[in-house]
Amino acid sequence: MTTVAAHELSMQLMREREMLELLLFKLDVQQMLVATGRNRWVQHAANEVERVLAAMPATAITRDTLVVAVADEWGVPEATSLRELIDAAPTDAWREIFTGHLEALLALAAEITEMKAINEQRLRTALRIVQETIAALDNSTGEYDPSGEVIRPSGSHILDTRA
Repeated sequence: MTTVAAHELSMQLMREREMLELLLFKLDVQQMLVATGRNRWVQHAANEVERVLAAMPATAITRDTLVVAVADEWGVPEATSLRELIDAAPTDAWREIFTGHLEALLALAAEITEMKAINEQRLRTALRIVQETIAALDNSTGEYDPSGEVIRPSGSHILDTRA
């Protein structure tokens, strides 16, 4: 039993897999930039990740619409998720095709979750290192009056000589 809607759904799931692979690639690039200290490009990589993420809701809506269309064609309108559609598939071929898509999507989602956690940790570490470096420079400028004269010099003193 071949249906147009089932074929369209299969193609949409393939596009979604490709989008998740692109997201994983962008996260991997971001991770390499942070790991190698190429901080200049990290924001560009983050923007690319955001662009891929921004396209995801439209992809999900299209997929959900096609799942409903396939469920209607197969006479199981209550099947509203891919997993339910797999359970209701009229042939082993469609069950196998959609199971393959589902397994690939779940594996990609797990990889993305892991990569995201690693990137967040590395970015926090990089931020802490930058903050510690800046603090170690101790280029405190002291305090000045409105005319620009030094009221209190920067730095620490053993004895407070101010009255």
